[in-house]
Amino acid sequence: MHIHRCTLILQESVYYATREMGTLYETGNHLHNYALTYALFNDSSIRVPYFCNSYRPTYADDLREITKLGIYVSPAQPLQIDFLLATWKMGQVDYYRKPERFGERGNYPDNYGRAKELAPESTFVCYVLSAAPVALPRWIRLGKWHSKALVAAEEVAVQQRSGDYIAACALNPLDVPAGVLRAFDIISMPPSSLVAHARCAGDYYELERGVGLPAGLRYAFHS
Repeated sequence: MHIHRCTLILQESVYYATREMGTLYETGNHLHNYALTYALFNDSSIRVPYFCNSYRPTYADDLREITKLGIYVSPAQPLQIDFLLATWKMGQVDYYRKPERFGERGNYPDNYGRAKELAPESTFVCYVLSAAPVALPRWIRLGKWHSKALVAAEEVAVQQRSGDYIAACALNPLDVPAGVLRAFDIISMPPSSLVAHARCAGDYYELERGVGLPAGLRYAFHS
């Protein structure tokens, strides 16, 4: 098993809506492994078209191709992060559209909002597991704005062991083999919640003493 430790350094602010509270759209402090997989492998393995005629995600179909190649990408947890708050307001052009002061959000104007974004130079770490050697890009795009991020990847030496251990990073519980997770903190975010500070048991790849990644990680989805 080849395991790369990837340090992600944001070059621009990154925005995605983890929570929506009135006019505030908040970006979380973790990066989901689905988004990272698309960012790292869309040009080489997944090949999602630039134009999609549907808003329905196709995670299962797209990530099945990655699974066939024996590749798995973990979620990314923060090493050092900052946030910034951006306010946006869109003008309403009355000559071709009826003015709408309030819309589906009740008492909030449709053309006004605030976005809490991850600031540039925020740093994250994730792991890429692969059955064969894999080439990783130097630069990727993340979030709604396709913001630029630097990828510093290094292959780490591991030993496969069995027993109790602490997960080296956040995990997607859908992808972890049954019976591995013993205790953890839940990170609520779409499209599926993650877990952090997980204490696990079973077969694992040891990165350092008592710290590692579960063996058998693979993309899994509810039927």
